[in-house]
Amino acid sequence: MIQKLMNEVELVARHLEVIRAVLDNQPIGILKLSEILGIPSHRVRYSLKVLEHSGYIKASPAGAVATEKAAELIGSLNEDLDSLIRLIESVKTRQDEADRNCKKEQGEQG
Repeated sequence: MIQKLMNEVELVARHLEVIRAVLDNQPIGILKLSEILGIPSHRVRYSLKVLEHSGYIKASPAGAVATEKAAELIGSLNEDLDSLIRLIESVKTRQDEADRNCKKEQGEQG
């Protein structure tokens, strides 16, 4: 379960890299994005497809261009990541408490 979550986070991180590169270099094609990011073109193509479907980029004859939605996402990203970090820290805290309780119970039984 955790590995799947980690894989998804890595995929989202790649999508965010692509959005930033498009914002900084628009309009830009797949091959140039691949070169700039050091990511294989098939992965860039997949990210662009996902991002276009989600409304973050648009295809143009000259290459990918970012939408206002992409700019808004990047603009609020630090705040959103802070919220995600707090959520993960909360899960970790609950797990730490469960571990302590389990060890305490084992100590009482032993």
